[in-house]
Amino acid sequence: MSTKKIAVVGGDGIGPEVTKQAVVLLERLREKKGLPIEMWELDLGADRYLRDGTTFPKEISDQIRTECAAVLLGAMGDPRVPGLEHARDILFGMRFGYDLYANVRPVKALSDRLIPLKGRTAKDVDFIVFRENTEGVYVGFGGQFKKGTPDEIGINEDVNTRKGVERIIRAAFEWAKKNDKKRVCMADKSNAMTFAHELWLRTFREVAKEYAGIEARHVYVDALCLYMIQDPTQFDVIVTNNLFGDIVTDLGAALQGGLGMAASANVHASDGSRVAMFEPVHGSAPPLAGKDLANPFAAFLSAGMLLTHLGFTGYEATIERIVSAALDEGKCTKDVGGELGTRAAAAWVIERVVSEA
Repeated sequence: MSTKKIAVVGGDGIGPEVTKQAVVLLERLREKKGLPIEMWELDLGADRYLRDGTTFPKEISDQIRTECAAVLLGAMGDPRVPGLEHARDILFGMRFGYDLYANVRPVKALSDRLIPLKGRTAKDVDFIVFRENTEGVYVGFGGQFKKGTPDEIGINEDVNTRKGVERIIRAAFEWAKKNDKKRVCMADKSNAMTFAHELWLRTFREVAKEYAGIEARHVYVDALCLYMIQDPTQFDVIVTNNLFGDIVTDLGAALQGGLGMAASANVHASDGSRVAMFEPVHGSAPPLAGKDLANPFAAFLSAGMLLTHLGFTGYEATIERIVSAALDEGKCTKDVGGELGTRAAAAWVIERVVSEA
């Protein structure tokens, strides 16, 4: 197998701290297990922007597109850049620039004690969310009129194309088929957004006909939030639009123990043929930066997704199992009930993953 090049952008705040630990894990696996991967660490983020105004140079973007198999991205956001110009250029430059239309968020609990629902255990929280990643209200269409006056108007347009809606719905069904899951649920608000989300509902029903044996269920997104709390076991795969996906995946993170446990993938093709981006979704948390408090587990779990995407099977399951053991034994950071710092918790996991993978 040819060497897979992985671009690394540490990000801002706690991003560089947890990303560093994920890089150490990947490098140790390369050394001990012979994984054909090469890490390419890039100097991008708030520090670079404040130093010389650089956000996401075209030459870097083009090089990632043509040379890299994946990107490992840390959290973006720094209060020294209130307009978030650097974060917007980097994040949107990858998501939109590489057409990473599927944001894939596993909602999988790895410890019983992290479940916030009475009478539930980790086995009750195990589903995945496919969020459309390149359309919806996040495309930035709209404007303001009479800004700063009592008559001010603000408009954002919700952009949905047949192509964009169909491909994310199809991706959800294909994942269910490949992973022997029997239920796909699509959430929209077609009872209120009768044009844009009627397109979602109609497309969902048409695509579902091609997947015999998979239950296709439609719910409104407000009901989905209710059902996720009432009984998360009723879901295998959820697919929804950009805005709703952003919301329900954070609700899902609460079910699995918090944002420090939430990994994600941003992909175009599931076969690893195009560059994909992987990131923990906990945010940059600037007040925690440099204090050895950040939870590295979401970064590890994201690295596991990255390895699976690149065709290195088995490692993601091992990482999940060792992280679960760390939680059960209290070898973790304070946000998930432990007493260790970032570095110590990471070291405990890394040593066991490398020895057991």
